[in-house]
Amino acid sequence: MEMPREVKEYFAAGRRTICKVVPNTDFSLTLTFDNGEVKVYEMKDTIDKGVFAKIKPRFSTAFIDHDTGAVAWDIDPAIDSRVVWNNRVDLCPDTCYIYSKKI
Repeated sequence: MEMPREVKEYFAAGRRTICKVVPNTDFSLTLTFDNGEVKVYEMKDTIDKGVFAKIKPRFSTAFIDHDTGAVAWDIDPAIDSRVVWNNRVDLCPDTCYIYSKKI
């Protein structure tokens, strides 16, 4: 299976780091990347599916996981996700960049 064009172009240009995440009330994320780009990642079509349904009530608590650079949510804020790894849901920064839209 061949890699999609947008994925090839992204990796050829160099990976991006998320510097800031702002969760929006419409289940989208406004993301600022290390190259200054600001983009929106839409989640309204996936927020009710699979593991993302677990974080829907906590969508507004999105943060950048400084160990992985991913956008993340703790399912239960009372549990330390560094100890209980399956308490965290995250989005890969590469996926966020590739599949978000420029503002």
